[in-house]
Amino acid sequence: MFHVKQITLNTIYNLLIMNNKVLIDNLRSIPDFPKKGINFRDVTTLYKNGECVKIMLDELEALYKDKGITKIVGIESRGFVMASALAGRLGCGIVLARKPGKLPSTVIKESFSKEYGVDTIEMHIDSIDENDVVLIHDDLLATGGTAKAVYDLVKHFNPKKVYMNFIIELKDEGLHGRDVLKDIDLTTLLVL
Repeated sequence: MFHVKQITLNTIYNLLIMNNKVLIDNLRSIPDFPKKGINFRDVTTLYKNGECVKIMLDELEALYKDKGITKIVGIESRGFVMASALAGRLGCGIVLARKPGKLPSTVIKESFSKEYGVDTIEMHIDSIDENDVVLIHDDLLATGGTAKAVYDLVKHFNPKKVYMNFIIELKDEGLHGRDVLKDIDLTTLLVL
């Protein structure tokens, strides 16, 4: 008897598109930034290249066009870029997940631990409702702390479904962000 492991369409898609050569070739790495020992992955070099922007948008649209997304939550601040562009393609709304004191109306907030202390992320209290299908987007998945806090915030609204996406997932530096985000429907465009 054969044992067949079930593979999801997202897994197959990620295997096919992951680590697009054009994106890899245009991604800048800055050693020892913001502190010694960190190899910073600078997505601004992808954003300034029209071909890269088109590739990322095409890949994101292919992943999410049939999911019924009604809101995309962009995580401050680099997550705002592709979240906004993709919202335009999908015809859905965009919600901002911001640092404290940046949103003008009543907020809901979630605090989370970082390697050097505690941080907080906020969203407007009226940004999502139970009829929404939400995609959370950010540029980079490293430790997963910020993403998990945003996910927990979104879950307070009790939406129909929540997806999560990152442009880059760091694995080669001993980071385990995906482990923090277990059981979340998560995709990435690049795994480094």
